[in-house]
Amino acid sequence: MRKCNLFYCIIILSILVLTSTTCYAKERPESFSGQGYVGTLPDLTRGFEPKEEPKHTPEMIPSKSFNSENEIKPTPRDNPTFVNIILKSEKTSQYINDINEFIPMLESIYDMIENNSNVQVFNAKVYYFNKSAEYLREKYGKKPESQFVSFKRLMELSTHAKSIALLRAEAEKYNPYLAYGSEGYIYNPNNITEQLGYLKTEIEQTIFILKESN
Repeated sequence: MRKCNLFYCIIILSILVLTSTTCYAKERPESFSGQGYVGTLPDLTRGFEPKEEPKHTPEMIPSKSFNSENEIKPTPRDNPTFVNIILKSEKTSQYINDINEFIPMLESIYDMIENNSNVQVFNAKVYYFNKSAEYLREKYGKKPESQFVSFKRLMELSTHAKSIALLRAEAEKYNPYLAYGSEGYIYNPNNITEQLGYLKTEIEQTIFILKESN
């Protein structure tokens, strides 16, 4: 009798164990609610190899040699044109620019002599020319440019023009009181006209020299 009871007890316990296990298996998914899939994922990388981008080797184009005889021509220092114009241009260009400014001044004075313009306007033009010549003397008087023919002629012309302007101014001032004797001959209109003719010739020659210096 005791053996039967024991047997039944074992069977009942076994049923209880199986029942509790089944209940636990049914409730297990609810305990992972909100955490996504909890099973085993398939291996998606199996048999997959990343595609490699083709590598491009940059094309190397050889540059021309810097010292190539065919690309660089030697400086023609034995060419007189290159030496006299190109090499000396930097040294003389400023001087040439300065003396070129005298050309219109001298042409204006030349035209005034031709047209027999009045003394005041003539003297004003000569005064401006003399001031410009003084500036040129101060700038180049102690430099090699002072030995140029153009420089020397401008200095000489400035002195001559100044003396003629002074003569005309004095003649206009003293003419009413002079009898044109031996002392007054210098202010004689004929003498002044002759001196202006000399000055006009000198101006013409100087303009030619200045233009040839370019």
